[in-house]
Amino acid sequence: MTDRHPAFFGYGSLVNRATHAYVQATPARLSGWRRIWRHTTLRPHPFLSAEPAAAEIDGLVAAVPSGDWAALDAREAAYRRHALDAGRLVPAPAWAGRVEIYALDEAHAASAPGGAILLSYLDTVVQGFLSEFGEAGVARFFDTTAGWTAILDDRARPSYPRAQRLTAAERALTDRHTDALGLARLRR
Repeated sequence: MTDRHPAFFGYGSLVNRATHAYVQATPARLSGWRRIWRHTTLRPHPFLSAEPAAAEIDGLVAAVPSGDWAALDAREAAYRRHALDAGRLVPAPAWAGRVEIYALDEAHAASAPGGAILLSYLDTVVQGFLSEFGEAGVARFFDTTAGWTAILDDRARPSYPRAQRLTAAERALTDRHTDALGLARLRR
């Protein structure tokens, strides 16, 4: 019999395994939610959140280390946890017990758009999707994410604390998709 563990569904930077040490993780698709860039009162730049919607998004189901939700909640302090219906996950890992998703705590939502999306953050997310889901998964990430806004090019000096080193091909992939969306690129 498989031990079941509390788990969460990561849909942004948590898809990049280099940003965390959650060893037990399984790629999956979640229905009934969409990914969206959100502006908050906590940070000058938008970050990814999720919200209920008639959509599907790719991500990772990962075990909560030692079942310690408090430590994970500290990493995801701007978010609130929401229980997921396991039937909405494909595949639903046999090892996962209760699965939750983090979404922006509406108490922190900005009333008007703020700054631009950090390119170092977006690059990190895209690298994770490429590794887990291939180029088709990267295309789905861009297609299934709402709230796009201008991009702040901080590649030379990344502001995102979990920024990863990318290859030229990975950077070009991000650039191709942001160009296709017609997103303005701001320089520091």
